[in-house]
Amino acid sequence: MGRLLFLLLAICLSARAADDEALTLERIHADPPLAGQRPAAQRFSPGGRFLGWLQGSAADSQVQELWARALPDGAPRRLATAAELLGDAPATLTEAEKMALERRRINRRGITSYRWCGDDDRRLLVPIGGALFVLEPGDGAAPRVTRLPLPAPASDGPAREPQCNRAGSLVAYVRGNDLWVQGLDGSAARRLTRSGSDTLSTGLAEFIAAEEFDRFDGFWWSRDGSRLLALEVDESAVPLKSRMQIRAEGSTMTQQRYPSAGENNAKVAPLLIDVATGGVQRIALPAAAEYVVRAGWFEDGTPWLQWMNRTQTELHLVELRAAPAAPRTLWVERDEQWVDVHDDLRELPPAFGPRMLLWSSDRNGRRQLWRLSRDSGEQKPLTERAEPVGRSVCTGTAGVVFTALADRGKASELLLLDGAGRTRTLDPGPARRWRDAVGDRDCTRLLTTDSAWARPPSHSVLSVAADRPPLALPLDPPSPLLARIAPEVQAIDFIAADGRTPLNAFYLPPLAPSSSPAGHAVIVSAYGGPTGSTVAWRWRGDVPLLAYWQRLGFGVLMFDGRGMAGRDREFTHAHYRAIGRVDVDDLFAVVRQLPQRVSGVDPKRIGFTGWSYGGFLAVRAMLDEATPLAAAVAGAPVTDQALYDTAYTERYLGLPDGGKAEPYRQANLVRRAGLLRKPLLLVHGTADDNVLFENSLQLMQALQTEGRLFETAIYPGQTHGIADRRLRLHVDRTGTDFLVRQLRP
Repeated sequence: MGRLLFLLLAICLSARAADDEALTLERIHADPPLAGQRPAAQRFSPGGRFLGWLQGSAADSQVQELWARALPDGAPRRLATAAELLGDAPATLTEAEKMALERRRINRRGITSYRWCGDDDRRLLVPIGGALFVLEPGDGAAPRVTRLPLPAPASDGPAREPQCNRAGSLVAYVRGNDLWVQGLDGSAARRLTRSGSDTLSTGLAEFIAAEEFDRFDGFWWSRDGSRLLALEVDESAVPLKSRMQIRAEGSTMTQQRYPSAGENNAKVAPLLIDVATGGVQRIALPAAAEYVVRAGWFEDGTPWLQWMNRTQTELHLVELRAAPAAPRTLWVERDEQWVDVHDDLRELPPAFGPRMLLWSSDRNGRRQLWRLSRDSGEQKPLTERAEPVGRSVCTGTAGVVFTALADRGKASELLLLDGAGRTRTLDPGPARRWRDAVGDRDCTRLLTTDSAWARPPSHSVLSVAADRPPLALPLDPPSPLLARIAPEVQAIDFIAADGRTPLNAFYLPPLAPSSSPAGHAVIVSAYGGPTGSTVAWRWRGDVPLLAYWQRLGFGVLMFDGRGMAGRDREFTHAHYRAIGRVDVDDLFAVVRQLPQRVSGVDPKRIGFTGWSYGGFLAVRAMLDEATPLAAAVAGAPVTDQALYDTAYTERYLGLPDGGKAEPYRQANLVRRAGLLRKPLLLVHGTADDNVLFENSLQLMQALQTEGRLFETAIYPGQTHGIADRRLRLHVDRTGTDFLVRQLRP
């Protein structure tokens, strides 16, 4: 009895200690994460027997491990760690590998990627530390691990982007900028191309494809494994940009092929490669084909690809018939401003008609799903919803699973569209949530993700046919502190600067009294740029930081201005030729309306913080004589749009015309440096390969020349995201300290 009482007392004291845990910046960035360990890269095995994922280790959440579980009710199993695979060898990365991870926004260490190998669920591929490992999970506790012997010489570098054929007998990868193929039965590797050099590669995605079009693959296996569709990338004409990677232990100069607006892009040529013979058939694309944005194979063995012109006003879907492999155009999507790239091209089941493809378009005013005939090119809308479709998830005999937006883009739901045109919600629930999913190969099961404001995502396996109840997947629970500090949010509508468009906004009131009779200060946290949305009923990783600011006595405001994602075409295309105008106009309109919409706000103590495009918006707002903001923190801002990359900048601003184009002049922050009158903090990593550090250097020089005072926080050797937990703590401490100093009564 005494022992039982002791245990109960210990449990109570432990729970009390958790309840008494304080919310500090140090705790926000410490282990274990407040949201718990969240899985990443979750995927069904091709045959549906397993579910795989990456997860941070118990010792360090920044170091990922490979996990899997047998379905439907197998226990989670850790399959491998980096230390187990590499032993004492360090997991060093080449500069090219680091840049590839940055393009995917992978900012953790350990095992950073994996792929299932073949359709029989027997193997996985894990590239790490320059080596390539094959894992066989089996049914036991310890998987069988084989390290593939890579061909000499070692100077050819790591095996990158490995992919197995569907039979699981061969793996293709890129090494020394050439494509190789190797048997998993121990047979020797064979080089399929021999053109690799510092400027010519086959099988890799170039910078623009990965950064701006989310195409990370550079080759694709045919369904029967006999051929590869690969992209040859010639970067010889792309300008070299130098990045000084300044670190505490020294500095190195890194050169990067980076095409700024108006400069030469890489030349991309599709190749069809016979795996058995190594024969290469080059495919001629029209001269107007500036970007290859998607590629793959239809189930009947026909390769296809999508290309865009330089102005991105046309997206061509073509298939490649038998030799000679001349492209045959299936469809051309056109828009006088720009066409959005998507992943919705899928083959539809027979219930939708013979040889039908799924497509999406916003040509009728908002993004909807369409049916496209491979034979005639005829298109017909499949959905006509009041709000945009988010994306397609999968297609199968049951129909099309897709996400649809609701509550003016703030919510996302999972729906099924069958061949008869009927739509139903999958596993209905509360309206204020955000749902997404990945499907298995046949679209019979979904791995769903369900989150809400201040609630981390939960996951379950869901039957599309609804013939069995959802299987909830156990996850590492969030810290009790998160539930205790999770802030209540107020949804508020503002009116854009055009006087008519409603803008979504969330407001978090302060949780400490203000010492000023004029009211409390407010921190506005916003992004403001194209493609993203921040005001939604979904989990945000910065919720603890927002709650921390509340406890310092700040109100916190988030809003989505015109040009951001999740709304109709007129809204999402508002940045066209208007970067630095429509975004700042909406910011100023919202800030000026805030004291009328929320009581107790001191209009003279409203600050702003933003990163990347949000950093640009922060600087632009401060370089304005009419700014209603008192201070701003700008992280990694683009200060001269002509310095940023081709595809992104030209999509919204057109060609720079030697710097004379008006859209570029209005978005140039350097030429506005003399307008700074209020406090500004600039934050940037010196090794940023996305928004080059040169952007902040130019602005710093201009501000100094104009005699304007400002503050800086420079992070040696850090890239665009500054993901290291210790450095993120320093970023948040620096930004918070600045805002407290500048916005105090």
